[in-house]
Amino acid sequence: MTKVLVLYYSSYGHVEALANAVAEGARQAGAHADVKRVPELVPDDVARRSGYRMTQPAHIASVSELPEYDAIVIGTPTRFGNMASQMKNFLDQCGGLWADDRLVGKVGSVFTSTGSQHGGQESTILATHTVLLHLGMVVVGLPYSFKGQLRMDAITGGSPYGASTLADDGKGGDRQPSDNELDGARFQGRHVARVAAALAGISTEAVR
Repeated sequence: MTKVLVLYYSSYGHVEALANAVAEGARQAGAHADVKRVPELVPDDVARRSGYRMTQPAHIASVSELPEYDAIVIGTPTRFGNMASQMKNFLDQCGGLWADDRLVGKVGSVFTSTGSQHGGQESTILATHTVLLHLGMVVVGLPYSFKGQLRMDAITGGSPYGASTLADDGKGGDRQPSDNELDGARFQGRHVARVAAALAGISTEAVR
């Protein structure tokens, strides 16, 4: 069975909601999907004062377990048009995996969340793609066969680079992912799982 890891960081729960939808889509495609998160770097007292979601059921991931998966789907909020420092800190620990080609040929994909309509969703995903490519991964996005990307009747996230959501509607960040945004995340999960299944029989030796 194809194994998919949905690896995320979420401050307020928006990326967490997308992560669960991505995993649901991967399972719909017949894959085994785990949802795990990267460690928090913000001190507890600061996180509490900032209203962070302090309790999340997902287990903390370790860098050493990444090669066990056929696909890794990364979820991160945007921080000034780039990934959150918590996610970057985790990925910066993958030097040993990079040196030993442990992730070469595996599928990588990204989704994100921003606090505004033009908050750097695409730049965040594309910047994260750069890391995946350095690790030798096969980058998969959210194709236009997900027709929710073509909607013009509602404010919605989603791009060919990956699923996304808008976390702030002007009322303090209380906007939750819409049905269309969750559908996009599930579609991306299914798509990643199917591509990973197709590649699973190819030796990494063939792509080095």
